[in-house]
Amino acid sequence: MLEKCRNAKERWGGVSDIIDHWLEERQQLISAFVHLPEQPVDNGLSEQVEKFCELLVDYLSSGHFEVYEQLLREGSEFDDGSVEEAQKLFPRIQLSTDAALDFNDQYASIEVLTVRTVAEMAHDLSSLGEQLEERFELEDQMIEVLHTSHSNLVSETE
Repeated sequence: MLEKCRNAKERWGGVSDIIDHWLEERQQLISAFVHLPEQPVDNGLSEQVEKFCELLVDYLSSGHFEVYEQLLREGSEFDDGSVEEAQKLFPRIQLSTDAALDFNDQYASIEVLTVRTVAEMAHDLSSLGEQLEERFELEDQMIEVLHTSHSNLVSETE
């Protein structure tokens, strides 16, 4: 997952400050996700889960309220069907948004960890990881459709 994030940043880094920042947030989220299972249960796991959930919600918010809007605005300027193609991705992205928000609601402010809670969280974290990986691929497709496919047209007009 981390390698795919690096590849996306190399492909689309520099496109815009918003996308650059968003890809940085993605990398931080993945790093927190990867290191979360390494946390000792009795020493700060609740705080680490809370931090992970903050990164998760920030990433989702940036995507939905900044990046997607910018990409759709750019795609609409070309009126070539790219917006319609990208909009087909949104329902699939929304599934991971719902799962991520459910995870956040359930674990962001957990104070007492029981064996059952830790086991459930491990299962839910694994499922969330799969959904996030698919989300990142869909978001990369959206960047491809709405930005990269037009980058040569933009450079020709400059």
